[in-house]
Amino acid sequence: MEKPENRLSAGGWLIIAVLVALLVASSAYAIHIWTSVSTAMSGWGWGMLVLGVIVSIVLGVGLMFLMFYSARHDMDQ
Repeated sequence: MEKPENRLSAGGWLIIAVLVALLVASSAYAIHIWTSVSTAMSGWGWGMLVLGVIVSIVLGVGLMFLMFYSARHDMDQ
């Protein structure tokens, strides 16, 4: 039995190219803004930044776990 070919069409490649261009442009802008600011962040600020990242990751992992758990146990009807 032959496998169907899963190749992207021209529209798919165009979307990927646009998304890569947006990623490069936003990264360049973020680096420009990050390096143009000459203020320092206090230890309290860094601590809150790290805490915010940790809370965001834990919340995302927890919500994904609940989504997969409910789908596995037929609770998503």
